[in-house]
Amino acid sequence: MREKKYYLAIDDHEYSIVTNSLNGLRNKLIAAGKYTDAVDELIVKFVKAPIKKFKIKRTEDSVYGKDNI
Repeated sequence: MREKKYYLAIDDHEYSIVTNSLNGLRNKLIAAGKYTDAVDELIVKFVKAPIKKFKIKRTEDSVYGKDNI
């Protein structure tokens, strides 16, 4: 059975927050003398993930309703 894939829609700011957070966690693990294999793999997966550009189309039936746009 195939593993489930998850997709994230994030902007450049959120991308840098995630990479900095993962790197900070890795540094804490190194300072504590623990293994960093899992975090290293996650950093590589996240950084090498393909980037797909897409447009968001607003409709009248938005999640927030007509008055809240």
